[in-house]
Amino acid sequence: MKNNFQIFGNFTVCLEFAVFSIFKFGYIIRPVIQITLTAVSSWHQNCNSSDRTLNCYPEFTELPCQTAITHRKEMIMITADCHLHSSFSADSDTPMEEMVLQGISRGLDTMCFTEHNDFDYPASPDLAEDALLLNTDSYLYDLAGLKDRYADRIRLLFGVELGLQPEVMRQNAVYAKSYEFDFIIGSSHVCHGKDPYYPAFFEGRSREAALREYFESILENVRKFSNFDVYGHLDYAVRYAPAKDEGYTWETYRDILDEILKLLLDRGKGIELNTGGIKSGMHDFHPCMGALKRYRELGGEIITVGSDAHDTPNVAAHFNRAAEVLKECGFRYYCVFEKRTPSYYRL
Repeated sequence: MKNNFQIFGNFTVCLEFAVFSIFKFGYIIRPVIQITLTAVSSWHQNCNSSDRTLNCYPEFTELPCQTAITHRKEMIMITADCHLHSSFSADSDTPMEEMVLQGISRGLDTMCFTEHNDFDYPASPDLAEDALLLNTDSYLYDLAGLKDRYADRIRLLFGVELGLQPEVMRQNAVYAKSYEFDFIIGSSHVCHGKDPYYPAFFEGRSREAALREYFESILENVRKFSNFDVYGHLDYAVRYAPAKDEGYTWETYRDILDEILKLLLDRGKGIELNTGGIKSGMHDFHPCMGALKRYRELGGEIITVGSDAHDTPNVAAHFNRAAEVLKECGFRYYCVFEKRTPSYYRL
């Protein structure tokens, strides 16, 4: 502490001398500088006083310094959420601006909205047949306004979550080229006409049989379509399976999942770590840790992180745990796509 104040005192003398020497009327300015430096010195002493409160900021006098330190320690380790939905997706009713404000409050520096666009999504009890067709022009218009409004606080990126099915590959190809997206997630929400979100997908057969059909459909999608950047929530169907991920392991499906991962790598595609399953009662992320480790063993480095949030409480949810899982699986970086190009950020 003594050395700090010696440095501060020397700085005071040097600054006074410089101002006095430079200005012709230094004898007038000198008292003003002295008053200013005295005030700064008082501020410095106050910040380091024994009562350990932020007295240097009067509006926060009730906040202990220790609380501020704790808050900094709890800041999220991954500061880009690259899988987000707002009211432009049929399964969310949260305005985009509310999502942005929540992201800022969580300490994010980047948010990529990835609204749903699923051609030929089957009609269901709670969604109309065309409910997951995105009004992309309106979405882009609102996003552009928010980008301008919050440009000094957060980077907002233009993404889409494209529902992949063999029957709609041509439509997806045209759509993906129609807009200058920053980021495209390819996802499997429908498997042979059924969404695993609904129990009917699993009825009348074992969980393993249903999941194998789902993984085989992903392999077919990757073989037939390539205009995406990462494959989203690779084992999405597990989220809605009976018992969810209880007893689910990578090894059971290693043959088919290995083939998927190798094909993605051959085509220069990545995967995402999706934390969204936790809110549905899963223990693990998407994909499971075994799949993440295997992807890394095969040389995979392109990995984005997304909360799959459809409401404000889940923005950037479980991101510190996600960072630890990635490091445990051998990753040193995570990716953020802008203009369809990945940048790498250290974990």
